[in-house]
This record gives sequence, C-alpha cells and structure tokens, in this order.
Amino acid sequence: MGNRRYYSIRTGKNPDASRYDLPMLLRLFSDFYLEFLNKDYFQENFGYYCVDAGDVSGKLGYDIEAQMFSVIRKPDLWPIQEKCKSYSEDDLFDVIEFLYDHVSKPIDGYFHSHNACGYHYDTFDKKTGQQEFRDGVNQILYDYKEGYELSDNGEILESPEKGLENLFAASLPTHDPDNVEQRVQAAILKFRRYRSSLDERRDSIRDLADVLEFLRPQVKSVISKKDERDLFVIANQFGIRHHNDQQKQDYDKAIWYSWMFYYYLATIHACLRLIKKAESQSS
Repeated sequence: MGNRRYYSIRTGKNPDASRYDLPMLLRLFSDFYLEFLNKDYFQENFGYYCVDAGDVSGKLGYDIEAQMFSVIRKPDLWPIQEKCKSYSEDDLFDVIEFLYDHVSKPIDGYFHSHNACGYHYDTFDKKTGQQEFRDGVNQILYDYKEGYELSDNGEILESPEKGLENLFAASLPTHDPDNVEQRVQAAILKFRRYRSSLDERRDSIRDLADVLEFLRPQVKSVISKKDERDLFVIANQFGIRHHNDQQKQDYDKAIWYSWMFYYYLATIHACLRLIKKAESQSS
C-alpha cells in the first residue's frame, strides 16, 4: 500500500474516491492482517505450527480466543483471518488495538527446513513491529468514513478535521510540561477518542481553558487587556466552565464543541509563541 493517488482521484472525477464503507474496510484489513501474520509479526505472542513439534505456543499460551475475551470481553473474534470479515466496527477497532499490543517484528531465529516448515524466531523487536503495524493500518483507517487513526499508544482516534491536521502535529513550545504540555496532550486524546461523548468533549475544552487560565498572568503581558478577557468568553458563557441560569445552552453542541476545541488549542499555541517571543526579546 502507498499514498499515491491515481488519475480519477487526483482530478476529482471518481465519485467513490473520498471514503469507503465497513465491508470494504474489513476486506482491506483482512489482507493487511494476513500480510503481517505471514511475515511472522505475531509469532512471539500467538505461537506457530511446526511439522515436528505441532502447535508451539507463544506468550499468550494455547487458548488465544480466551485471552482475547479476557481483555475485549467479546466471544467469536478468533481466529481473526476467519472471522474478521463479519466484524462490526467496534469489533474491528477492538481487534486492531489488541493486535497493536501483541505485534513484534521477528529479528533472529532459525529456518526449519524439514518439509519447508519455516522460520522459528526467538528474538523480536516490539517497538519496530508496532510502528510498522501502525503505519500500515493507518493507511486503511484514514479513508474509512470520517477518517480514523491508531495512535502511538495504541488507541483508535478520530482523524483531525481536514485542514487542521497541522494543529495536532505541531509541537507546543517548551514551557511547563506538567501544567501545560501534558495537560494539552491529555485534552487532545480525550477529544479524539473513538466515540467520545459530548460530556468528554466538553471536558476536553474545559481542560484547554484551564491551561489558558494557568498561562493568563503571562498572557496579560503580551496582549491587550480586552483581548485577554475575550479569550475566556466562550468557556465562561457557553456552559463549559460554569453551570448557572446565565449560561447559553441552546446551540448544537456536536458542531460547536469542535469549533471551541480547535479555537482553544490554536489559542494556546499562539499565546505560548507570544510568551516565548517576549522572553527572547527581554533576554
């Protein structure tokens, strides 16, 4: 798989170019999974079959279906190559996260030549295997419905809205890891989690507003008093940080929460850069 876009997609002449549905995603995932399975990226945890020794268990033991049930709490997901084309969306995303936790790149072992049995590995690189798995699965998740991705800590997240990807990718200027950078990243994760609720999204907006409140003393020195006060109007008057009869609640939260989140995230980026600029000019 690659990122190359062919003629009708590049020119906008293909009506099916933008997104695909669950049945197509399951077909693409099936091929993707078998590719990694055949390259022995799951041998460390799932084990393998040997023509001489029979079934050789991996770290998950012999009953992988039971191990999957113990963490996912769903039956009939294993064996993946037989069941995956009938998965629901939730099933698939559960299994992708499970596979991410149990994938590892084979590094060293030996080739069992009897009856062309195959490679039996004893050394694996989990970090590299996870990165390759994530890179590959994200290529097929990106064009499914509104777009999704597997994060580097193994969670399915909604893709950023088109045109705002760089806001998530941009690193915050180093300021105060505990009170700023880590809190911003936690708010982003809360907002982007698969099927996050409106309450969770409101909480993530409030978390960003709280970070801005923490920065407020320094923000006052780099912008005007009126502009500084206006930064908090949304959070303070639209039911994000307070709960009283003066709050505005009659609006489409599913739409406006997204706007509020991106507004505060972009504002934090801008304020931190203004603070850094002022610090460099005064030094």
